[in-house]
Amino acid sequence: MAFKVLLLRGARHETGIIDRLKRGAEGLGLGIDVHVADTEEEAGEVIGSIDAAFGYLSPDLVARAPRLRWVSCPQAGPNPSFYHRTLVESDAVVTNVRGIFSDHISAHIMSFVLAFSRGLPTYFAQQREQRWQPGARTLYLPETRAAIVGLGGIGTETAKRCADFSMDVVAVDARITEPPVGVSAVAPPGRMLETIAEADFVIVTVPETPATQGLFDRKVFDAMREDAFFINIGRGATVVLDDLDSALRNGQIAGAALDVFETEPLPPSHPLWDAPGMVITPHVATVGPYLDDRRVALFIDNCKRFAAGEPLENVVDKANWF
Repeated sequence: MAFKVLLLRGARHETGIIDRLKRGAEGLGLGIDVHVADTEEEAGEVIGSIDAAFGYLSPDLVARAPRLRWVSCPQAGPNPSFYHRTLVESDAVVTNVRGIFSDHISAHIMSFVLAFSRGLPTYFAQQREQRWQPGARTLYLPETRAAIVGLGGIGTETAKRCADFSMDVVAVDARITEPPVGVSAVAPPGRMLETIAEADFVIVTVPETPATQGLFDRKVFDAMREDAFFINIGRGATVVLDDLDSALRNGQIAGAALDVFETEPLPPSHPLWDAPGMVITPHVATVGPYLDDRRVALFIDNCKRFAAGEPLENVVDKANWF
């Protein structure tokens, strides 16, 4: 079945990726009619005849798209405004690119785990002070437990890497009930606090949803052990930074590592910059090779599926944004 697809350029996607998507779709030999729009005005000129789209569609564009049946989100966790009411209430299926970052992000997580386990944040601080002082606390990973909150592609890959270091891995997930490889037990969200209470590492990989915004607050840090570490590479809006800062300064937890933040860039005046035991990376956990190749391959595969009337990969629950 031939169809018309609209590719919208955005600030996060250079001309090259859109051109590759266009060539790939047209090269399938399925009669796919590809339109590229640089502005909403250009998109509006063709939206009435569009069956599918790649990129952000405003409420106005969705409302003017009677044939729209598929929207491909270029990101795994876009700004919540992507899932506006007009799109959520439409008949269009939304897909995203979850899974293409799992190896890079899980490696980033393990860099945090290994750094904490060997006392590196303490030694990095001493290096800046030109101070030679052995004796930082270290952990023997085969005798530690990681509690992973969120068992999507990233969480599952992280569990495997933790298991490679012989760590005990437990998890919390809203959908998965059977433990995957490397995980000894899975608990529902209602049991999150008791699950993290005995963990050495609490690793957060959940997406931003109406249920996870501000989820990791004072009550979570109160439930953690004083010698435990908190790691978040999911979405910044899930962690209340002021509560985390208080937990670190009051010695409620031993340390934290974040790659994502409520406000980005993190303001220079924010107290987390010099909070004890704090490790900060500037939203770079996804950085790595082959991401554009994977993004293109996923889109092209879904074009084939869409043309054949088959189920699409990476379908999103629009109301919950993932």
